Amino acid sequence: MKLFDVYSLWPIEPVRAKGCRVWDKDGTEYLDLYGGHAVISIGHSHPRYVQALQQQTAKIGFYSNSVENSLQQQLAKKLGELSGYPDYSLFLCNSGAEANENALKLVSFHTGKKRVIAFAEAFHGRTSGTVAVTDNPAIQSPFNQGHEVTFLPLNNLEAVEQELRKGDVAAVMIEGIQGVAGIYAPDIAFLQGVHELCIRYQTPLILDEIQSGYGRTGDFFAHQAAGIRPDIITMAKGMGNGFPIGGVLISPLFEAKKGMLGTTFGGNHLACVAAIAVLDVIKEESLMENAKQLGYYLTKKLSAMEGISEVRGRGLMLGISFKPQFSDIRNELLFRHHIFTGGAKKNVMRLLPPLSLGKAEADRFLAALHEACNSVTKTS
Repeated sequence: MKLFDVYSLWPIEPVRAKGCRVWDKDGTEYLDLYGGHAVISIGHSHPRYVQALQQQTAKIGFYSNSVENSLQQQLAKKLGELSGYPDYSLFLCNSGAEANENALKLVSFHTGKKRVIAFAEAFHGRTSGTVAVTDNPAIQSPFNQGHEVTFLPLNNLEAVEQELRKGDVAAVMIEGIQGVAGIYAPDIAFLQGVHELCIRYQTPLILDEIQSGYGRTGDFFAHQAAGIRPDIITMAKGMGNGFPIGGVLISPLFEAKKGMLGTTFGGNHLACVAAIAVLDVIKEESLMENAKQLGYYLTKKLSAMEGISEVRGRGLMLGISFKPQFSDIRNELLFRHHIFTGGAKKNVMRLLPPLSLGKAEADRFLAALHEACNSVTKTS
């Protein structure tokens, strides 16, 4: 049997990692500024995290949700306190796609409606119901539970209100900062306006914080910069630092009923221990403040660099747009300077490093990027 070939793979096989660094099978060290699509939040192989998982594995790794699991309660309490949502409820699942899937189920059960407003640049997951809510309106899933998706442009409140007036919308769904599309943050005033419109038209607001949440932007959730409180928040990625886990934060507006939502592996013992360790490290090591400070530092330095046309995002969720002649810059960084970065479209680099990134590591990246840009300039 062979693997189903849907990914473009680098010819590099990481076998060991620590903090913001990984080593391949040949012993070459790389600086990781991508963290597996924003998954590595507290750094690779953090000792607190590793110890917690090892200790739990010796006890019990998994049992179904048909029995009590006090670790779920501990996780919910810590998450509520650190995120600023202690009055919300938590539903645990396995991934971001599943979190958004359950969010869509929840609003449909609550409103009796099926139409969802999303935004054309947004990307909200890769399975069934959520595959239809993507950055490609042409993609529609036959398994989307009957959801009809209306795509609107970002930062156009008039278009949002025009759709909400029709009275058939189950929810408005938007990312705190769009990641896959290339790091686009909705205007603060737009987020506030959408929130007000959802209240006025009694329509649930879903904030997809799967990539932009968990301290990545300097706030626990990206939408908190706008001072709003959505009805549902979905999350995953950095939640488990590499251990698969997702979650849905649900406002008191929604009443839980037995059997309403379901999951097989969601909230298992190992996943909860991983997520608790992540929250503890984020708090104890002030990683949100670190993300905010290094984000300011990187943005300032990058904005003054030749070859860069725009720097977008906040904290350690940055998108760097390069001029066309610099389209191969990521390969230059990876194969010459041994630095992993992410991409989006042809000339956009995404930085999604562990929140534990240090200034010396940021400077190593800046120096390598400066050298790589100068090399392109001299040859063009």
